[in-house]
Order: sequence, then structure tokens, then C-alpha cells
Amino acid sequence: MSGSWNLNPWLVQVEQVPLTEIPIGYVGVVVSYVGREHLDVSGDSFTHGDLVERGRKGVWVEPLLPGKHPVNVRVMKVELVPTTNIVLNWAQRTEAHHYDERLSSISVRSKDGFSFSLDVSQIIHIGMKNAPRVISRVGSMQNLVDHVLQPTVGNYFRNSAQQVTVLDFLWARSERQKEAFLNIQRAIEAYDVECIDTLIGDIAPPADLMKTQTDRKIAAELERTYDAQREAEVQRQTLERETAVANLQKEVVRSEQMVRIAQQNALAAAETAKGDATATRVRAEGAAAAVRMAGEGEASSIRAVGAAKAEAYRQGIEAVGASGYTAMQLAAILGENKVKLVPDIAVTGDGSGGLVNAMLARMVAAGGPHEPAKQ
Repeated sequence: MSGSWNLNPWLVQVEQVPLTEIPIGYVGVVVSYVGREHLDVSGDSFTHGDLVERGRKGVWVEPLLPGKHPVNVRVMKVELVPTTNIVLNWAQRTEAHHYDERLSSISVRSKDGFSFSLDVSQIIHIGMKNAPRVISRVGSMQNLVDHVLQPTVGNYFRNSAQQVTVLDFLWARSERQKEAFLNIQRAIEAYDVECIDTLIGDIAPPADLMKTQTDRKIAAELERTYDAQREAEVQRQTLERETAVANLQKEVVRSEQMVRIAQQNALAAAETAKGDATATRVRAEGAAAAVRMAGEGEASSIRAVGAAKAEAYRQGIEAVGASGYTAMQLAAILGENKVKLVPDIAVTGDGSGGLVNAMLARMVAAGGPHEPAKQ
């Protein structure tokens, strides 16, 4: 106890010891070996130990809070209990608290007979009021890890692995982790320990089995790669064809335009020929109509002239008679054609006188005697 004391050094001996320090994040559960007779205050439901009031012999129900406390370490023991989350690793690494330094990877056997190991991390928490109950039950934090958590977690994963194959365990890792959390949570609640989370770390399946899976995966990836390369080659060929078509597109367009121009020219020529034929037909029809009209006019004129002449003949015949009118017509025709009905020289009498007279008359008619041509 702290304070000032009057002591007889011939009768008593005083040993100075430092105050017991409880760090932040911990509580100190006091186990007293001396004191008044213990009186259990844990209740009938807690059958794993006794909890006593402060100053009595046994595990004190009220832990020491963070700070420095005068504790007689000769007759009392203070067990530090972390009140923060505690991480325990079933792996090759160890946390700073060293509670898990004797833990290692969990070796399990699957349903199909393969053995493999896996790393597990367990996160727990012990409340301040539950710390004395935990120490009363198991004695220390190291005993809690070694005698409760280590068998609980290890046996769960061994039992769980035997229900599935290695590959099923690998593929359904997240489901295995959820199931582990729920089962371990129920198991350690009986020890007044709260389960925060259960995490599955690295899984080391059999090398031979994983080699077959790796080979199969590599083969599948190679097949996928070949398919991708084949698809790329098809796309490349398609691109080259499209590029070639695009390069020829101008020629194609030009050819199409030439064809269209030729078609238009042919249509224009056909229309021109059709127009020329129509014009020719119209001209021919016009010429034929003109000829027909001219012929009809000429025929009408001839008919009119013939009718007039016939009417004149009829009237002439009626006037002078048929023979007289005929003689008149003959005389008119002869006159129109200058046909002489009376000779210019008439020879009468005997032959000699008539011949001389005829020659003289001929000379007079010719303009007189002609001089003989000079030699």
C-alpha cells in the first residue's frame, strides 16, 4: 500500500517494488492468493470458476483499468488482457503480442484424399467486463489461444475440408470463409470471447493437382489466343479486301458514271432518231399531202378546162353544126401551129412560064439575087 508507515526494522523487512502499470488497451485481472474468504459473485450460470469482490481471495470481478496500481506481487498476480482486437495467425508470421507464436498453417485432407495446407487469420475481442470471466475459466490469454482457439479453429477447417474436394474448396473460398466465421463465432461465444472475423489466407494445394489445372488453363488460354489470332487474321483479310474495294471505288464510280452517260447518250440518240423519224414522217406526210393537193388541184383544173372545152364544143356544135365547128377547130389548131394552108408560090399555066415565075417569086421572097461567092 502506498503512504507513510512507522515500522520496526528489527521485526519487519520492507521491499520496495515498482507500481504495477496497466497500459492503454489492456485491463489487469487480479488473481489474489490471500485475503478474506472468497465469496462467489459470478452467478449460477457461470460454472467454470469463481469471481470475488476486490480484497477477497480469488479472481477479482473488477479488473484494474489502465494506469499504475500498488499491487503486492508476492501474494497477487495481475494478468494483462487486451481489450482491443486481437489477431491470431495460423501461418508463418507472428503478431507483436506473440500469443500466436506456436500456431502454424493448418494441414487438412480433402474429400478426394489430397492433403494441403492453408493459412488462417482469426480476429477476436474480449470485453473489459468479460476479462475476469475469461481468466477465471482458462487462467491466461496464452491458455485461451493454446487450449481453446487453436483446437477450435484447426478442427473446424479439418472437418470442413473433408466434405469437399480440393478444387471445390479453392473455387468456393469465399463461401468457406463465411461458414468458418459463423461456426467459430458460435464455438467461442461460450468462452465469453467475441469473434470479429475469420479470414482464409494462402492455400497450398497439391503441386501435381495444380499442375494439371495449370496445364489445362494454359491450354485453354492458348486456344483462346489462337482463336483471337485467327479472328485478327480474318479481320485483317477483311480490312485488306475493304481497302482494295475502297481503292477501286473511284474506278467503279467512274465506270458507273460512264455507263450512265452512255445510257443517257443512247437515250438521247434514240430520242433524236425518234424525232428525226417523226420529222421525216411529218415532212413526207406534208409532201404527200401537198402532192395530193396539187394533183387534186391540177385534176380539178383539168376537169374544169375539159368541162369548159366540152361546153364550148357543145355550144359551137349547136351554133354552126358539127362539121362547121370541126372545120373551125382544125383551122384554129393549124393556125396555132403555123401550118400554111395556101402555098407562097403558085405555078399555073405551062411548064416553062410557070417555072420561071416560080423562081422569080422565090428570089423576091428571099430578098433579091445573091452575088456569087468570090474564089
